[in-house]
Amino acid sequence: MDVTAITRNVRLSALKGRPLARKVQGLSVAQALQITNFSPQKAALTLGKTLASAVANARTNANLDVERLRVKLAVFDEGTRMRRHWCRARGSASPIARRLCHVKVVLTDGQPETSVE
Repeated sequence: MDVTAITRNVRLSALKGRPLARKVQGLSVAQALQITNFSPQKAALTLGKTLASAVANARTNANLDVERLRVKLAVFDEGTRMRRHWCRARGSASPIARRLCHVKVVLTDGQPETSVE
């Protein structure tokens, strides 16, 4: 069974978070949380919070054993951009795009989903 957690509109570029998301995929939840706790990157804090939220969702909503959970998918997707400008000489302006991203974490226990008929 799969459990999902999504964090939206994080003030971070998706390009900076993707290498960390690739490191975490396929690991157990304990190992993934350990990597995010000891990483100095800003993306690690956001990914760690989203992982903790996914674990809480698995525990409370799906009644899954946390020890058996693995990270099936960890993705940093691009969000909207805050458009700003930087004042320049002689009344002109240069555009600035402040990037936002969405973090999605999918955990699985490795068991196939059973359909109830």
